[in-house]
Amino acid sequence: MKVIVIGAGIGGTSAGIALRRLGHEVVIYDRMRENKPVGAALSLWSNGVKVLNWLGLADEVAALGGDMAYMSYLDGHTGETMCRFSLAPVTEMTGQKPYPVARADLQMLLMETFGLDDIHLGMQMTAVSESDGVVTATFADGSTDTADMLIGADGARSITRDYVTGAAEGGPKIERTYSGYTNFNGLIAQDDAIGPADQWTTHVAEGKRAAVMPVADGRFYFWFDVPQPDGLPYERSDGKAPLEAAFAGWAPAVQALIDAIDPAVSLNRVEIWDIDPFHTWVRGRVAILGDSAHNTAPDIGQGACSALEDSFALGIAVATNTVSVEDTLKRYEKIRAERAGELVERARKRGDETHAYDAEATAAWYESLRGSDGSGIIRGIVGNIVDSPVNLGVGTL
Repeated sequence: MKVIVIGAGIGGTSAGIALRRLGHEVVIYDRMRENKPVGAALSLWSNGVKVLNWLGLADEVAALGGDMAYMSYLDGHTGETMCRFSLAPVTEMTGQKPYPVARADLQMLLMETFGLDDIHLGMQMTAVSESDGVVTATFADGSTDTADMLIGADGARSITRDYVTGAAEGGPKIERTYSGYTNFNGLIAQDDAIGPADQWTTHVAEGKRAAVMPVADGRFYFWFDVPQPDGLPYERSDGKAPLEAAFAGWAPAVQALIDAIDPAVSLNRVEIWDIDPFHTWVRGRVAILGDSAHNTAPDIGQGACSALEDSFALGIAVATNTVSVEDTLKRYEKIRAERAGELVERARKRGDETHAYDAEATAAWYESLRGSDGSGIIRGIVGNIVDSPVNLGVGTL
């Protein structure tokens, strides 16, 4: 069977690897002209790492991952430690250690594992159609390709999603929803003045967050959340000025973090949007995957993991069902749509709590952190992992 995958991100490449290892002919197209991932890094919780292990990449992913042994919350204004605890229980309960990884490193690993010769960059799909069991993808340059199946992993503004949901024929279009905050992120060298090298360190106050997580090669992934309206003007030349303004007077470690950022090297500014959960992921021989199907705010760190779960479920569905391509894809949709939608809603709920949209709720959360042993936070992390399809019904031990 020939499969076209639209999108060479985490979801598209992992799906391509899974399908190719089942013996299918797979080709990937992406509109980007070179490998420039959006965002500096991502959280690979145990469910996401397990999918990569299943793809045969356990050693490589472990080498890319940071040693995130502890988690700590600190008061953003004073720098006082509110709580600090080990993340070992997450590993013990789920059977896999989580890793923060640099997005570019993981994406390049996946692209190279799939095969760079079969990833065609600079190819913008403009339309998809199906006739007599053949799916046709049409590209902006006028070229076409045909296959037995097409998987759209083409992101939050997915052309494939418009086809699957009927929006391409004039039906209702699924629109994104602003989450209420802007995220700044990037990579810097690890520095003890900012936080321990084996710890996810987060400063909180005023509904804002400033955090660092360790990734490979002696680096920190940093990110800041700033609640604000969407559409505010920002130029690359503004650099870190918005951070200096938003976090003025914060703790010394936060000031050290801001001082360490070189905007010319690594600083991204991203308004955070998501998509209301929906359950139409398949039309005939065409299916969607990743952000196309469940664009999620990063508040529970499950965006990339959810895309990897899609790839796992798709691979299992293709390997085990033989009635038809259409039947296989409906079974993939059945496995994934409800759980992925639940994670979108959990991320929204978490974002509401952390960003002071309800000031009393956020103040209560801050108070709950003081002196916490971390057990409640770990329950939340594991709760996002336990129902993953990769666990095959054994969520925790």
